[in-house]
Amino acid sequence: MNKTLHIIILLACFTSLSAGEKPALIYQINIDAEINTTTQIYLANGLREAVAMNADAVLLHLNTYGGALASADSMRSAILYNTVPVYVFIDNNAASAGALIAIACKKIYMRAGSSMGAATVVNGGSGEAMPDKYQSYMRSIIRATAEAHGKKQTINGQDTVYEWIRDPGIAEAMVDDRISIPNVIDSGEVLTLTAQEAVRTGFCDGIAESAEEVITKHLGYENYTVTAYKPTLPDKLKGFLINPALQAILIMIIVAGIYFELQTPGVGFPSFAAIGAAVLYFTPLYLDGLVQNWEIIIFIIGIACMFLEIFIFPGFGISGILGIIFIAAGLIFALLNNDFFSFKDVAMPDVSRASLTVLSGLILSFFIILWLSTRIGEKGIFRKVALTADLATSASANPDERSLIGRTGTAMTVLRPSGKIMIDNEMYDAVANRGFIDAGNPITVVRFENMQLYVESEQ
Repeated sequence: MNKTLHIIILLACFTSLSAGEKPALIYQINIDAEINTTTQIYLANGLREAVAMNADAVLLHLNTYGGALASADSMRSAILYNTVPVYVFIDNNAASAGALIAIACKKIYMRAGSSMGAATVVNGGSGEAMPDKYQSYMRSIIRATAEAHGKKQTINGQDTVYEWIRDPGIAEAMVDDRISIPNVIDSGEVLTLTAQEAVRTGFCDGIAESAEEVITKHLGYENYTVTAYKPTLPDKLKGFLINPALQAILIMIIVAGIYFELQTPGVGFPSFAAIGAAVLYFTPLYLDGLVQNWEIIIFIIGIACMFLEIFIFPGFGISGILGIIFIAAGLIFALLNNDFFSFKDVAMPDVSRASLTVLSGLILSFFIILWLSTRIGEKGIFRKVALTADLATSASANPDERSLIGRTGTAMTVLRPSGKIMIDNEMYDAVANRGFIDAGNPITVVRFENMQLYVESEQ
């Protein structure tokens, strides 16, 4: 009788404890679009929030045909090194960059009829495979991602066998069509696994029809709550602004704006365009923790050096060279996750991407300057800040203007340092010998070199 009573009391206590047990927190992140800077931000913010909420697990609900390799690489690193375990439920597709992200997760679950693989790096425009150096990089990171899960130990009689939890060779076959794996893939084909094939090769830990089934049947949670990441408008805007293609365009506007502002009188549209582009370039990176104050200061010093070159030291010397170096350095450092001048945690691919983005912007600015320069004064958005076509065409074309040395006239435009002057009702191109000269100031021609008049202000 006493024994029965004890059992009843124990059962009652167990039931009471079970009823008061805190439900497990599952944090869900939905990625159902192209892999890019926006989805990269979604994942990073979601993982950060999951850690802050002390979640028991993160479930990535994935359905994507792939996207940008740079974003996928950042996302797979964030998953691998996250303190809260990340599981993935592939709902139909995990192709290309999506396969890399899925392989980084602790466990992979797939819906029946879904697939993963085909991770060859292709050109975003034409869809053609990129050169082998790109494939080589993709092969290395997808292989390293599979290897990161380690090996499992199997006792076979008196022998201990170690096998990869996820075979790196199979992962690499998703990129390289030259790899042949018996009973899996023949050479000449890039590997794409169905759900059943992924289970057989160890790349899928179970098949489920919903995220709820993954949580209850495979992860074993019965008492749980799900919190889903909800993207905000600033997240979407930041993802758009840190797109490398847009960053290159912003760099183009910054450089072109500075150039045209130095060529036109007063403060006008080029200045506002350059300032606006600089704000859009640095602000999202600053909010994301990449940009530090000193990197912005380097950029500003570069601009100051360019102004010194134009206004104080005419020509092109050390100040101009330093200006270009400082501007480029500020723009590149802003894209790197460095700690002041310590780059030990910055991967070389990140340095290459940052340098390529800035270089692309500088090249674009060079061509846009050439193109707009042919339209200033004739048509286009700069017609109000430049000389008119009639004024430009009225300039003297006399190849020998040495006879003008010592003559006086008037500056018709601001000389910064180049501009237009008027002597005896004739218009000439001229360069300020030092500093700059405001429009309307009297001038004197002091020398003629390299088919160019040099003048000084009489004020």
